[in-house]
Amino acid sequence: QLQFVESGGGLVQPGGSLRLSCAASGFIPSYYAVGWFRQAPGKEREGVSCISSSGESTNYADSVKGRFTISRDNAKNTVYLQMNSLKPEDTAVYYCAAKRWTCTVVDALFSFWGQGTQVTVSS
Repeated sequence: QLQFVESGGGLVQPGGSLRLSCAASGFIPSYYAVGWFRQAPGKEREGVSCISSSGESTNYADSVKGRFTISRDNAKNTVYLQMNSLKPEDTAVYYCAAKRWTCTVVDALFSFWGQGTQVTVSS
């Protein structure tokens, strides 16, 4: 079944940038949306961003609007999350996931998940 591998995480100073990549094991069907989630220690997993299978529609959590940008390269079966102006509160394990049809912030509705990549924002 569809599987993702995340990469691009690491340690960055506040105000810095990272670009996360989510590579799919196979072609993402046209009716699948892909989302990014994150989970910090002691907190619930939260939706960060989501992009439609066509790339025409995107959404973002209020906490990252204006700083993060989600995109996809269908030819490479890869979804990206460009993270700018990073803050310490962005520190978390970031996951990508896919589901049929439309985007949602409800993580339980996503069928396929990657293993996550650690993002640490610290001075």
